[in-house]
Amino acid sequence: MTETSSQTPTEAAEPFRNLQAVLELDRTGDDTFVGSSLPQLNGRVYGGQVLAQSLLAAGATTPEDRPPHSLHGYFLRPGALDEPITFDVERMRDGRSFSVRQVHAVQNGKPILTMTASFQEVQPGIDEAQTMPDAPSPESVESAVDKLGSLDHPVAKFWTSQAAFDIRHVNGSLYLSPDREGDDRQMVWLRARGPVAGGQLMHRAMTVYACDQLMLEPVLRRANLGWATRGLSIASLDHAMWWHRDVQADEWLLYVQSSPSASGGRGLGAARIFAQDGTLVASIAQEGMIRVPDVS
Repeated sequence: MTETSSQTPTEAAEPFRNLQAVLELDRTGDDTFVGSSLPQLNGRVYGGQVLAQSLLAAGATTPEDRPPHSLHGYFLRPGALDEPITFDVERMRDGRSFSVRQVHAVQNGKPILTMTASFQEVQPGIDEAQTMPDAPSPESVESAVDKLGSLDHPVAKFWTSQAAFDIRHVNGSLYLSPDREGDDRQMVWLRARGPVAGGQLMHRAMTVYACDQLMLEPVLRRANLGWATRGLSIASLDHAMWWHRDVQADEWLLYVQSSPSASGGRGLGAARIFAQDGTLVASIAQEGMIRVPDVS
């Protein structure tokens, strides 16, 4: 299968330009920033957006030669789309090699997310990693943008109109139906739908933005659920990410995912991210609330 798209270049570029605009924060003080939000059908701020904005705010107070190597965030409250978000950065530590920042994303005087991120100078050391599993090329896998864009459904049309990343599920997506095999394993090719300007801070923030929409899918896959399951309620609770090597968000990345456990109305998703050449560039873990009325 050759890589094709049913959308024109203009249609493909607009969602990515909208994302770039939202990630351009206004600096209102030495350690204070303000940002806006992209539209969402559920009326709440997308968690990946506010997490990416928080990382960019933290990075703006950190020496440029120290890219982020890890972050840990907690989603505390739903964010309102029509309210600006203030990002208050606390400079926790600046050492000889590492800098640590804590960020509170605030609306109406209350935090909607708190995040701690660590930054490090590029240094030599042990260099080893797991190898990428066999996977078909991204060009041979159907794009979710094309699949959903062909449907005459308001939710599908809204999603494709806002899709800043091309997402391609190797073993089939969960957008329209569950995975009846009940396997938590999932591989997804993902790439920004436009060139990412800026250094590693922006590329890593882009990966934060993109992955939040995928991280809990292995939990759904194992439970034979899909995004269209009636009564399904999902909310991200926390998110952790580690970057091992430089990442290019505008080149194909393979997300190799699984779900170690689900219980108590919560599910845990895990992922390793590989560049197309097989280099392991990042690892992720996320726990979320997952509730279905007819599942005890």
